[in-house]
Amino acid sequence: MVRKPVMSSISNGGYLQGDAHGHLPSRGSKHAPEQGKMVLKKKITLLRGISIIIGTIIGAGIFISPKGVLQNTGTVGMSLIVWTVCGLVSLFGALSYAELGTCIKKSGGHYTYILEVFGPLPAFVRVWVELIIIRPAATAVISLAFGRYILEPFFIHCEIPELAIKLITAVGITTIMVLNSMSISWTSRMQMFLTLCKLIAILIIIVLGVMQLIKGQTQHFRDAFSGNDASIIRLPLAFYYGMYAYAGWFYLNFGTEEVENPERNVPLAICISMIIVTVCYVLTNVAYFTTISAEELLLSKAVAVTFAERLLGKFSIAVPVFVALSCFGSMNGGIFAVSRLFYVASREGHLPEILSMIHVRKYTPLPAVIVLFCQVAFYWISSCRADLSPIQTTRYASSFQGATVYTSSVFLHLLFHGGLVPLF
Repeated sequence: MVRKPVMSSISNGGYLQGDAHGHLPSRGSKHAPEQGKMVLKKKITLLRGISIIIGTIIGAGIFISPKGVLQNTGTVGMSLIVWTVCGLVSLFGALSYAELGTCIKKSGGHYTYILEVFGPLPAFVRVWVELIIIRPAATAVISLAFGRYILEPFFIHCEIPELAIKLITAVGITTIMVLNSMSISWTSRMQMFLTLCKLIAILIIIVLGVMQLIKGQTQHFRDAFSGNDASIIRLPLAFYYGMYAYAGWFYLNFGTEEVENPERNVPLAICISMIIVTVCYVLTNVAYFTTISAEELLLSKAVAVTFAERLLGKFSIAVPVFVALSCFGSMNGGIFAVSRLFYVASREGHLPEILSMIHVRKYTPLPAVIVLFCQVAFYWISSCRADLSPIQTTRYASSFQGATVYTSSVFLHLLFHGGLVPLF
């Protein structure tokens, strides 16, 4: 399979097509592109990069159902150890990505790294799986969660209509699509705001947990390693759920070409983000156990809501709103990153040529955003209920398979090319 060059031209719709290296002629542009050519602009600062990673990793799971780890470990103490170890392992994986992001300064994330290290055929297969199943399904799952939890305060004592969930989902995903189509700067600003909101929500939970510990509420930590003994066979499942909760540290590398000073900002953003997320996850679980027993946590449909009801009373109604904002941030970061994946794959000739076009005035990969929007809409419209759990399970497996391939890419790249990552 040979990489197909993409001829430079301007279409009637006001979009430019790039060549095989992503460079575009400046005809039709109001701005003076770098070195006389139009490319996606470098507008991702260190802070914006951190917000993209944190905002994409932290979704609804830590607020609603962090019980997969506890269910498969059987004890409070072991579950906290698994959360910590998963954070450290994810940090090592993230550092591998930092190495790749500084050695291969091209957007596209793991697609680009597979292409450079393993060749075009594995990259071609991977990007089509991403295009058809993984990315639209993952975005559909989180978008339906957004639709459900934004309506939760209005349907406290009754079931939320499925049609209402899908309508709100449509509004949310359309808003993000328009935002990502119109401005990279506003997309980044929105991501920073949403990341701040979810960190504030987590900070509130942690502070409440610390207050409970000060009051002496430590009964659920006594005999932390005794209780329902889970089989050692189920321990890998605990790590399975834990590692999935940390998934998303690779999203910034999807847009490396848009990061300012990527040699410094990509590794810094990844390291800072993973440390913050790991600390937040572990302390949030500790906070839950100051008020909720292991048995109650396993039975709870929304752990953060149960936690808030006991400590905040009527103010617990705000929790679903924070969860919805968290989902919205994950959608925004995901669409930003995945649209760059499709754009780069098209630039290399592995996806239809139209996806390599960028808007001549907005400097956004609009066709890639629109295609992703249509795929996501297909998934949640065609689902008989507002639930895509089976698809999400498929995504779990894909995340682990992909992580193995990407980490292998680091060792192969170092073996044949050498070099060290300039972290600072």
